[in-house]
Amino acid sequence: MTSASSAPASLRRRAGALLGALSGALLGALSGALLGALALLGALALLGAWPAAAQAQESSPQAAAAAPAPGTQDAPPADAARAPADVDLARSTLDRWVETRRLISQERRDWALGRQTLENRIELVQQEIDALQARIGEAQKSLTEADGKRAALVQENERSKQSSEALLATLVGLEASTREVLARLPDPLREKLRPMSQRLPSGNDSRLSLGERYLTVVGILNEVDKFQREMSMTSEVRTLADGSVAEVTALYAGLGQAWYVTADGHAAGVGTAGPDGWVWTPADEDAAEIAAAIAILKNEGIARFVHLPVRVAH
Repeated sequence: MTSASSAPASLRRRAGALLGALSGALLGALSGALLGALALLGALALLGAWPAAAQAQESSPQAAAAAPAPGTQDAPPADAARAPADVDLARSTLDRWVETRRLISQERRDWALGRQTLENRIELVQQEIDALQARIGEAQKSLTEADGKRAALVQENERSKQSSEALLATLVGLEASTREVLARLPDPLREKLRPMSQRLPSGNDSRLSLGERYLTVVGILNEVDKFQREMSMTSEVRTLADGSVAEVTALYAGLGQAWYVTADGHAAGVGTAGPDGWVWTPADEDAAEIAAAIAILKNEGIARFVHLPVRVAH
């Protein structure tokens, strides 16, 4: 703003100096013309006086009587000798006066043209100054708006950081709880959830974003909830009471209880969730009832009430 406001003052000073110079030149030209005119008037006066004196001398009787005789060689009068010089002086003065008038006319034309050009330049510069000041005003307004937006964004960023810190603290607790839940899940469900459970970080060091980590926890818990609300049946390999290994059919009633029975129906067991995985207890005496429940679930038997053993984990 300081440079923009000082430009018109400098321009006005330059215009004033130019106007003063042109005015001085014009006054000098007018003074020269005045002196030339006075000289011209003097010359004209001399030219008018010389013919009158000559005529008076010719008409005077005394002048005729005093005239020299023919053949005498007297010196010419002083006025007659000075007359050609006066004529030349008058002619020179007239030429100077005409030249001075021409110069004055030319200076007036040049002054008018220069003044018009200078006024046009001043007007153009003033327009540029006004446009620049308008742009500066718009820029300052934009800067003010940008500062306001920046302050709002900074505040929003601070709020986001605080929210992220709170979400991170909550997420760490959820991930720890999810790991504990995974340890208590049955083997079939744990195998199903292994791809997602492997994405759980061991600590705060994780390349996943908060959103991705939340999605992982939510995905695991959704699968756990789905398994909890259904009766599931799988084929597994179990170690029997006599130490032998056999393929069995396992029936899970959600995450609360499970039973298994061998294909020949001679061995059976009951499973419950524990802190380090499921614990299976032999229940060969209930093998027939467990086999009947599995047959009903497979639509291989008539639906009826079946008495199944239940173990309560402490």
